[in-house]
Amino acid sequence: MTTDVDRPEVFGADEQTEVDVELLHWIGLARLVLEEERVSSDAEMSLILVDEATIVDLNERFLGGQGPTDVLAFPMDDDAVVSGRQPDLGGRGPGGSSDPSDPPVVVGDVVLCPAVARRQARERGITFEDELALLVVHGVLHLLNYDHADERDAQAMRRREQELLDRYRERHQGGGR
Repeated sequence: MTTDVDRPEVFGADEQTEVDVELLHWIGLARLVLEEERVSSDAEMSLILVDEATIVDLNERFLGGQGPTDVLAFPMDDDAVVSGRQPDLGGRGPGGSSDPSDPPVVVGDVVLCPAVARRQARERGITFEDELALLVVHGVLHLLNYDHADERDAQAMRRREQELLDRYRERHQGGGR
């Protein structure tokens, strides 16, 4: 059985009041993405929900964009996230001390605007929950070096998003298809 101690940590903050959001649910989805991507159990990230004014400010200051956007990802270090087992990187290994001696790996922050997500869901004719799920997965994948700068990368990212969304739905809909 996996305990929270054995899983990547996702911190969450709902800093907006425009849209009622079940923050713990979306933290769970972010953690699922980290686990499915085999991110180290000592990794940490944050999921922050903000209002439109805040996302506009962040978009302009850090990306040079204008106006509101749905999700922003701020990776801490492109090389910090190591998925899976990496024996060449050292570590405690078999027989080593179980006391962690290294600080956790900070993956980064995903900042999401529920008000923009709600508007986009209406425009796309999907549920608000489906839009939020896509944005959480999309943001976490950006932290893990997925990108959509060119068509090949975009296809790979969309494919992985769909696989993760399917996995999420299996877990939260009783495993049925």
